[in-house]
Amino acid sequence: MKGEEQARSLFGISLSDRPKWQQFLICSSGFFFGYLINGICEEYVYNRLKFSYGWYFTFIQGFVYLALIYLQGFTTKQMSNPWKTYVKLSAVLMGSHGLTKGSLAFLNYPAQLMFKSTKVLPVMIMGAFIPGLRRKYPFHEYVSAVLLIVGLILFTLADAQTSPNFSSIGVLMISGALVMDSFLGNLQEAIFTMNPETTQMEMLFCSTVVGFPFLLVPMILTGELFKAWNSCLQHPYVYGVLVFEAMATFVGQVSVLSLIAMFGAATTAMITTARKAVTLLLSYMIFTKPLTEQHGTGLLLIAMGIILKMLPDTQAPKRPTSSNAKPSSKGERALVEKRRDEEGMGYFLWSLIIR
Repeated sequence: MKGEEQARSLFGISLSDRPKWQQFLICSSGFFFGYLINGICEEYVYNRLKFSYGWYFTFIQGFVYLALIYLQGFTTKQMSNPWKTYVKLSAVLMGSHGLTKGSLAFLNYPAQLMFKSTKVLPVMIMGAFIPGLRRKYPFHEYVSAVLLIVGLILFTLADAQTSPNFSSIGVLMISGALVMDSFLGNLQEAIFTMNPETTQMEMLFCSTVVGFPFLLVPMILTGELFKAWNSCLQHPYVYGVLVFEAMATFVGQVSVLSLIAMFGAATTAMITTARKAVTLLLSYMIFTKPLTEQHGTGLLLIAMGIILKMLPDTQAPKRPTSSNAKPSSKGERALVEKRRDEEGMGYFLWSLIIR
């Protein structure tokens, strides 16, 4: 019964009966595929076509998600959590997406990408306060986060000198998105941990449906809804790009939820950071932007931070003081198993690096 409760699949590919390293590679491949396409499409729409309607584009993306989820065969009868479970999650999810996309009107894509790369540290800090998680991380992971942030500062300062599309408004928006992100991954992991029967499709469906009202408020107050509607009517091909981007992002989003469910928010944050570095290099290659020595130093520190984060924790896991103390609930048992999986994946990734 327990195996059935925690059974996972990704677009018809069974994950539960595979070794952990295969689960990790399958989910990571889906994530990289989806979000690499997402990154290229976003920069094309915002910086090349000059369409800067982040809230509206997130709104359109939500409808594409719902259509794809319906094609996957998900119905509300399959829900294992009440709707109220997803209110907080939906608020931070839509806030993060809207602010992230909207910031591209004031930041170029690499600068935005480097800000988002620092979300590892707020995710780690917030994980210590989310009920059901209460996570603690080894010292080297905090050093890794600091390296990422220092690398970000160097890169962003260089980017402000070589690119005109950089402003304080964009920095405020992306900082707000980081605050949202610090809650997002941990809330998703907490839901998966406390109720292992939760599926990726349920998580994405419910957070999208509940999140629509959170998107309407800023769109109406700022007038973006009508401006974006009229602008896209004049250039309908933008909808084609948005739908294509949303379909690719859907693959990446479901893959991310699979990673969070099976390996936790911390391991997933490491993978998303690695993806950002790859997307960053592709951005400079595809859109031919100048790279300086300061850019290179920032990228070097970021790479060091990523590698350091992959180091396995050599400390023995803390055990209950009482010999009879055991995880009492299904959620606690799932959390213990997930932490063991994360430790195993750390050794697996590190062995790949040093070979």
